Amino acid sequence: MKSAHLLEQLETKLEELAQTIAPHANQRTAKARFDSQLFHCHGTRLADYLQEARQSMALLRQSVNGHRTERVAWMAERVVLQISALQRELATLKLRNSETRLEPEPENLYEKLAKHQDYERRLRAMVADRESQLAHQETLAQQRKLQQEIAALEGRLQRCLLALKKIERAIENRDRQ
Repeated sequence: MKSAHLLEQLETKLEELAQTIAPHANQRTAKARFDSQLFHCHGTRLADYLQEARQSMALLRQSVNGHRTERVAWMAERVVLQISALQRELATLKLRNSETRLEPEPENLYEKLAKHQDYERRLRAMVADRESQLAHQETLAQQRKLQQEIAALEGRLQRCLLALKKIERAIENRDRQ
């Protein structure tokens, strides 16, 4: 008798939750919101998670009818946790919706391009400066040190050139769209 009353209470909570979720049930989110241990589905709609909570409730009812005590306790806890998670999600829905509206402005690729072109110019000047210093060095240790600096600067220059190409491709792709 006691378990029947508890099942009724859980059913009532679940139906209240379903009514609250109804206006938002088919809204999609950018990614799954819940822990994979709590919900097996990876949908992006609250309706998907509500459906799984209902399935968990049905399994709980079967466990109670089958007098499987250890499973009843586990399933009851699972249903309560699923209901709580959905309630928390509903409570933060307005906040999450405002979060998505405050997406950062797309980066200005032309500014990024100009910045990297400036890096390239400065790196080339630094390489040229080290090479001219290298010609005037008398000791082997100083020459090695400058050669290492030149090698490091050339590596940075190559990475800068790759970044420049990537930015230019991004600009071309964006302009084509």
